[in-house]
Amino acid sequence: MAVMMLMRWAGVTPEQYDEARERVGWERNPAPGGIFHVAAFADDGMHVTDVWESAEDFQRFVDDQLMPVVQEMGIEGGPEVTILPAHSVFAPGYEGART
Repeated sequence: MAVMMLMRWAGVTPEQYDEARERVGWERNPAPGGIFHVAAFADDGMHVTDVWESAEDFQRFVDDQLMPVVQEMGIEGGPEVTILPAHSVFAPGYEGART
């Protein structure tokens, strides 16, 4: 079952995000199960919304790819993460979109 992941990470800057994105390479080599990703920044930090095929796919990406790079970069703290079952996924620009 697809899930929506909502993340807020206080203190993460756009520059840190861009470096992590480059080092992890999630755009060049997408993680299995990843469907959609968007990131934004506000006064209270970084906000991310993802859609994953499963919560397990998301956790595997975090454990195996993301957090090792975050630790190497010395990014402090950790994210607040909420995972919800997706009721509907509509992405007209995504060829495999489904509801």
